[in-house]
Amino acid sequence: SNGVNLTDGLDGLATGAAVMVFTAFILIGVWEFGQSCAVSPGLKCYAVRDPLDLAVLAAALAGMVGFYVWFTQRRIGQILPEDNLTAQISDGAGELGFYSPHSWWPLPVALSMCALTLSLIIGWWLTVISLGALVISIIGMVTQYEKPIAASAH
Repeated sequence: SNGVNLTDGLDGLATGAAVMVFTAFILIGVWEFGQSCAVSPGLKCYAVRDPLDLAVLAAALAGMVGFYVWFTQRRIGQILPEDNLTAQISDGAGELGFYSPHSWWPLPVALSMCALTLSLIIGWWLTVISLGALVISIIGMVTQYEKPIAASAH
C-alpha cells in the first residue's frame, strides 16, 4: 500500500502525494486569508477564523515530510538496488527477523494493549494495570529466547 512507502524507504508515491496535498492546503489557507473579512471587508469576504493556521500547519507537515525524504536519501545513498540493472534480488532485501510460530507471547501483548486502549474510557486504575501487563508481556516476548548467564561465567 502507499502507506508503506514512508516506512520502508521507497519514499516515492506517498510522500509525493502528501507534499502535493500539503501544498494545496497552504494555497487554500493563504487564499482564505486574502479573502477574509479582517483583511478586505466588503461584499465578497469570507468570515473564516484563523485562516493562516491551516497554512502554517500544512507548511510544517510538508517540511517534516521533506526532511524525512532528505534524511532517508542521505542515509541510504544515491543509488538504490532497484536502480542498478545488474543488481540481484538479495541486494534489495532487508534484514530478516526471527519469529517463533509457537510463541504465546503475542497473545498477552495484544490483550494488554486492548486493555490499555479500553482503559482510556474506563478509568486510570485500569491504565496502570494494563500498562504494567503490557511492559511485562513485551519483555517476555523480546527475551523469550535469551539464554541466562551462568553464575560461574563471571
